[in-house]
Amino acid sequence: MPMGLTARVLSTVLVFTVIAAGTGLLPPPPAGGAVKEVGMHELAGFTLDHLPAGIGDQVTDFRTEWGGVAFASRVWERELPDGGYSVDLKVNVMRGDRLADLPAARAFLAEYHERDPAEWALRPFRHGRAPGHRTDGLVFWLAEPGLVAEVRLDPARFPEPELTATALGMHRAGSGQWNSGQDTGGVRR
Repeated sequence: MPMGLTARVLSTVLVFTVIAAGTGLLPPPPAGGAVKEVGMHELAGFTLDHLPAGIGDQVTDFRTEWGGVAFASRVWERELPDGGYSVDLKVNVMRGDRLADLPAARAFLAEYHERDPAEWALRPFRHGRAPGHRTDGLVFWLAEPGLVAEVRLDPARFPEPELTATALGMHRAGSGQWNSGQDTGGVRR
């Protein structure tokens, strides 16, 4: 009996995870038609249950640190007709003492994104009970003290409702929801 796509993707990820164990490398995500499946693979304890239609199929995971904050990131890119690549979506899971509360997270992200905090036009955003902010192409929220999630979606290609749907589709792995207290009835979007 032939293996289904999900089983092949999970097998591939498991093999790369075992190979990369102890090396600090992240396994490369599956390529091709499995782009939607990649979002459901865990990234630093979270999954992404919604990806916009037409999103790029080049997916890369990486870890870094900036300003004393640890980042786990996943990026979706698409190849441009004239060469090169463009980022469609970037998801960050950030951990660090500088992210103690929402004002601290906002200050950190203003510095990280090189924005003037006084001029950064942010609107309120809530992910369940988690407070956050949004602006064109960017949503972030304080999941808990010291833990911030951020979703950046190319506003030139995708409308605001897609940014909202993508952000609200980000959940703690295995929970079906982002510690929000909202019952999803076990249904994943």
